[in-house]
Amino acid sequence: MRDKFGIALTIAVLTAAASPAVAAAASGESKMIHSIHDFTLTAIDGTDRPLARYRGKTLLIVNTASKCGFTPQYKGLEALYEKYRERGFEVLAFPANNFMGQEPGSNAEIAKFCELRYRTSFPLFAKISVKGRDMAPLYAWLTKESKFKGDIGWNFTKFLVDPDGQVVARFDSRTDPLDAKLVDKLEGLLAGNKR
Repeated sequence: MRDKFGIALTIAVLTAAASPAVAAAASGESKMIHSIHDFTLTAIDGTDRPLARYRGKTLLIVNTASKCGFTPQYKGLEALYEKYRERGFEVLAFPANNFMGQEPGSNAEIAKFCELRYRTSFPLFAKISVKGRDMAPLYAWLTKESKFKGDIGWNFTKFLVDPDGQVVARFDSRTDPLDAKLVDKLEGLLAGNKR
């Protein structure tokens, strides 16, 4: 006969590989995941940040790294943020060390790097995993449950999210934040066009 610890461990193992909806059900949570607003993550300063605080805003969610060939995209992300934030736009950056160890630093080191090197002012979150067994629940939802499924291929993959918290576009690492296709889609969302 298994004790409570054994049962809890079995549930934890099963839910680690399951979709967020299945994981929530298996762990006894009654809340289903319907949008990015249902997640709470840790900000780079260690505080909890419910993504519900971004309800009504258009978002660009990006997995970042400090030692990647695409790292200069921080400059474009900041330019995009500065241009559109007054219209209800936010960039949410999630540092991740999943690709060839290109984000080895601590949260404090990442924050300092972004501030000093690129003068970023958009929200940075604590380092997470965006693929594999330890994938953060947000990225499990983005890559398995949203309309734009598929593993994260590299650093600086971008998800454009509408004010209702739904993913409406996905751009790969090679797409610069100031690329015309991304900007056109963003401007359409800010103008109230959800197509």
